[in-house]
Amino acid sequence: MSNIALTVACGHYDHMEALSRGIVQPTGIDVTYLANESPPEIFARMIKTNAFDISEMSLAMYFTLKSKGKFPYIALPVFPCRVFRHAYIYVNRNAGIMVPRDLEGRNIGVQQYRQTAATWVRGILQNEYDVEMSGMKFVEGGVNVSRPPDEDLDILPDKKIQIVSAPEGKSINDLLIDGSVDAYFGARQPKCYKTHDHIVRLFPDYRKEERRFYDRTGIFPIMHCLVMKEEMHLQNPWIAENMIKAFEESKQWALARMRFTGTIRYMVPWLNHEIEEIDDMFINGDPYPLGVAANRITLETLMKYLVDQSFVTAQHPQLEDMFTPIVGWAE
Repeated sequence: MSNIALTVACGHYDHMEALSRGIVQPTGIDVTYLANESPPEIFARMIKTNAFDISEMSLAMYFTLKSKGKFPYIALPVFPCRVFRHAYIYVNRNAGIMVPRDLEGRNIGVQQYRQTAATWVRGILQNEYDVEMSGMKFVEGGVNVSRPPDEDLDILPDKKIQIVSAPEGKSINDLLIDGSVDAYFGARQPKCYKTHDHIVRLFPDYRKEERRFYDRTGIFPIMHCLVMKEEMHLQNPWIAENMIKAFEESKQWALARMRFTGTIRYMVPWLNHEIEEIDDMFINGDPYPLGVAANRITLETLMKYLVDQSFVTAQHPQLEDMFTPIVGWAE
C-alpha cells in the first residue's frame, strides 16, 4: 500500500527541522511541510478554508471553540510554541506605571483580546500579582502596523469587557508612543521599545521574574498546539499516532544537535550556559515534552484562566477528550 500524503502547516521551529527536511519520515505518510512565520495566518487559513491536514493552532482559541462544540478539529498533544510572557508587558513610563497593580483601570493595547499570549498575561497578572482586571479598557489592533480586526475570528468572552478597535491608520505601537494606551501586552515586541526611552518593560529583570514563576508553578506557558481534521482522525487514528512519533523524533534530533559541543549551532554566545539552565529546570533536559500528562499543570492553568476570563465555562470537557491519545511509547 502506498503512503498517504499530508500537509503540515507550522512555523520554522528548530524542533520541526528534521521533519520539514525529510530527515524524519513518519511511517506510511509523505509529509509536505508548509513553513510559515505568521501563526495567525496559519490559524485563519485552517479555520476559514480547511486548508491543511495538520496545522499549528492557537491553544486558547482551540480550547474555547472545542469547549463550545464548534470546532471540527482535534488537537495532537504536540506544542510547537511555548514562551514565558513576563517580558511581553510594555508600559508608557509617563503613565506612572511602576508595579503590576498600577495597571488597574488603564487602557491596554492588545493584538487580540482572545490571543493566547494575552490570556496568559492577564492570568499571570491576576493570579500572581493580584491585579484587578475589571476596570481595564482593551484596545485591539496590529502591533507595529495598522490592521482592521478579523471579525470572523473575533472570539469574545461571555462577560462584558471594554474592548474597542484601534483608530483607523493607527497601530498599538503608535498608541503606546502617544499615550493613548498606557500599556501593551501580547506576542510581539512593539518597535517603539527600541526607539523611545519612555517605553519600558513592566519587569526590567523579566528573566528573574519568569524563572521565579517557573520555580513556583512548574509552568512553561504553551501558546500553540497542533490540530488535525477530526473526521480524518476518527477514520484513521494511526495517522495521529505515527505523526506524534515523528514530531518527537524530530524534536530529539534538534536537541541532540543543539547539544553538540564541537561548535555552537545557534548564534547564542553563551549557548552552553543556556543548556545547563535547561538541564537544571526541565525533566530530562526537555523543555518541550509531548503529551497531556507531562503538560497537565500548564494545560489546566490555561484552561482555568480561560474560565476565569469567561471564554470557557466551568463545565468544559476533560483534557483527555480534547487531545488525541499517545499510544505505545508515552503516557
